[in-house]
Amino acid sequence: MFPLSLAPVRPFICKQVFSIMIELSIYMYLKKKLLCYNKNIQFQLTAMILCFSTNEKEVASTSVEQSPEDLEGYVYGELVVLGYNGSLGNGMDKGRRRNKLLLKRRSKPSGVKPSVKHEVKNPQQCDLIKNTSKHSVSYTLNRHRAVVVQYDHDEKTDMFQIGRSSEPQIDLIVMDTIRGDERSKSKTVTQSTISRFACRILIEREPPFKARIYAAGFDISRNIFLGEKATKWQTETDIDGLTTNGILIMHPSKIPGRTSVWREVSVGGGIYALRESRSTPQKSSLIPGEDNVLQDGTLIDLCGATLLWRSSAGLYNSPSRRELESRVAEMNAGRPQCPVGLNTLVFPTKANVNSIDGERTPHVYMTCGHVHGQHSWEAEGDGKERRTCPMCRTTGPFEKLQLGIETTFYVDNEPPTHCFYPCAHMASENTVKYWSSIPIPHGCHAFQAVCPFCATPVNSETGYIRLIFQDHVD
Repeated sequence: MFPLSLAPVRPFICKQVFSIMIELSIYMYLKKKLLCYNKNIQFQLTAMILCFSTNEKEVASTSVEQSPEDLEGYVYGELVVLGYNGSLGNGMDKGRRRNKLLLKRRSKPSGVKPSVKHEVKNPQQCDLIKNTSKHSVSYTLNRHRAVVVQYDHDEKTDMFQIGRSSEPQIDLIVMDTIRGDERSKSKTVTQSTISRFACRILIEREPPFKARIYAAGFDISRNIFLGEKATKWQTETDIDGLTTNGILIMHPSKIPGRTSVWREVSVGGGIYALRESRSTPQKSSLIPGEDNVLQDGTLIDLCGATLLWRSSAGLYNSPSRRELESRVAEMNAGRPQCPVGLNTLVFPTKANVNSIDGERTPHVYMTCGHVHGQHSWEAEGDGKERRTCPMCRTTGPFEKLQLGIETTFYVDNEPPTHCFYPCAHMASENTVKYWSSIPIPHGCHAFQAVCPFCATPVNSETGYIRLIFQDHVD
């Protein structure tokens, strides 16, 4: 599970029987917090019992009655693209191209499931592939032989597709993420490595609402094609394959302080060790005991952009924008001062990297963490390369602080007392520590930790710094 603690509510959960008073407490608490997600509070209680229970069978036997009307519009979870602080910026959030997607229960089931496997001799003229009324996956073995797996409609699941294509079956259009330290250079991606139909997610329409991810998505003709050169394999009973650049996932570690490992997911949903590089034609070994079920905090890499999955329970436990602003207001209430100009500093509550610097705008010396207002004391050149802190005489960059407002990236509800190095995005201590330890795929076989709010690679030695205010000098 994503490292956000469920401690505030977990003590109310009993593995055997809920007492009447505890049931009432949970009901009232959830009614207040989850009403914005679901229309029916009884169904909310069922879903949250699932999230907090240690035994899924307890949920299946819950006595809360449900109907299709109760479930309609239920929030399964949210996909968030790493590297953006609340939006794509510059007015680029349009239609299905945005920095995040809320996945909700559809009014009608849209899922599919594998049905019949056919071996055909002339793939180009195959009627099974030409049939646009049914979904199919075509595995081309050679020019004159292919295996076509037909898919039937599945009343029990909803399907969501992610990719670079703007075709209507894509629910979230994702383009290559440009690193934050390169965006000011007006850099554009000339050749994307993200597939037009990158992956698909199928989610159960009934509790426990398991979400499973698969490599590749269906095109406008409801087909997935794995060409002759694509990585694929066949057994006596099954056939599967990998996409060209691969879809990687990393589940959150269940052991505190230990980083998990990246895996590759196949078209059929199998979990494999990473190949030598993203496009290596040979598959790696199957990982027994691991599956493609998304967990709260699972990362999904499309080879050019990385997404974070937050479950319904994860969204419930994440701080809201209002709660984050309240934390910042508490910091401002402390009236931190600039040691040089003696101006009262005001921490921002919105992400506005283009705002004009002022004497009351908080800046930080990135080497030591002392917070100041904008000033010209011992500034050289643009004032950022080498600058001496008047408090401790340490020399280093001088950057404007920016609040990380995308709350789905937070792992707790603590105040933003730290910032990433070198981009100076503010977040809570546990949040900066967590993301500074997560290796994000970069290129064909490289990994590096990045700031989740701007995708700037963090310093390899520190990754983050603690902010030191004038009224909190130790």
